[in-house]
Amino acid sequence: MTDDSQAQLTRIAEALERMSPAPLASPDFDGADAFVWETDPERLTPVTRVSRVDLDLLVGIDRSRDTLLANTRQFAQGLPANNALLWGARGMGKSSLVKAIHAKINQSTPLKIVELQREDLPTVSRLMQILSRSSHRFLLFCDDLSFSHDDQHYKSLKAVLDGGIAGRPENVLFYATSNRRHLMPRDMIENERSSAINPGEAVEEKVSLSDRFGLWLGFHPCDQNDYLAMIDGYCAAHGLKVDPETLRAEAIEWQATRGARSGRVAWQFFTDLAGRHGVAIKG
Repeated sequence: MTDDSQAQLTRIAEALERMSPAPLASPDFDGADAFVWETDPERLTPVTRVSRVDLDLLVGIDRSRDTLLANTRQFAQGLPANNALLWGARGMGKSSLVKAIHAKINQSTPLKIVELQREDLPTVSRLMQILSRSSHRFLLFCDDLSFSHDDQHYKSLKAVLDGGIAGRPENVLFYATSNRRHLMPRDMIENERSSAINPGEAVEEKVSLSDRFGLWLGFHPCDQNDYLAMIDGYCAAHGLKVDPETLRAEAIEWQATRGARSGRVAWQFFTDLAGRHGVAIKG
């Protein structure tokens, strides 16, 4: 073999290695309780400090809190549990509830959480293979999950939730949040009804993804009492003392300028209030 041929074969071998990289090594799951799945290159990145609030500070979502807490505790203890879809009004604590419940359960029963971006759903099967090889139990969490008209990512998720030959690993549970109950925009569903050869089958195929979640937990806009209770809770937790009448008036004025009441609006008001009073926000 000539030197040129040898060099050419070496380049081909190197190119093949780049196209088909070595299998991803299993991460050190004992080093952290939270991870983020990244795809370029594929890896699980540990998160040493999770952005979350205490479970007791989430006001006005008691039924959803208790249901999801019980479901998560069952899973962490090795008992049967359902995948969960948290849907509804924006800013009402859907993602905060998932992270707070993970922290609560993890205090007594080991449980890992892995965040997955919607754009990375095509790689979810490889992520499942990695998690299935571990002895730990995992919450796979996708925040703000929804799909557009030409989005085919939902097909990657359907087999993971309930289907396929392998199915979902026994040590993995999937939680997702969305503003849409069926994860699809309403006009997309209406368009399927009007343009498909068989409208009923077309719509069923689109909305069947949400049916694969055993738990549907709805989150609805809060009333003024809950909104004010959220702010009182934040003030008490961070040691901020303000005259009750002044606090109430400023909080109502804040939500009026925003045109909405929600947990997010309450937190934004408290952040402004704490800054004006020179109080640092802990955690």
